Amino acid sequence: MTNGISKISQEIIDYQKATAWPDTQLAFNLHLSVERLHDIKSMEKQPTNEETELIENFINKN
Repeated sequence: MTNGISKISQEIIDYQKATAWPDTQLAFNLHLSVERLHDIKSMEKQPTNEETELIENFINKN
């Protein structure tokens, strides 16, 4: 965790800054609900291992 932000949250934020994608577009492409993406991004809830892998694979390939 860097500066109080988890690695996956930072990766999501960085990706959205680079692409200018809003949460709705990213969630749609990840096949996650916007609410779930918000929970992961805000660190309200921890992503499952499958969600972490899905997000990281998507970000790395796009």
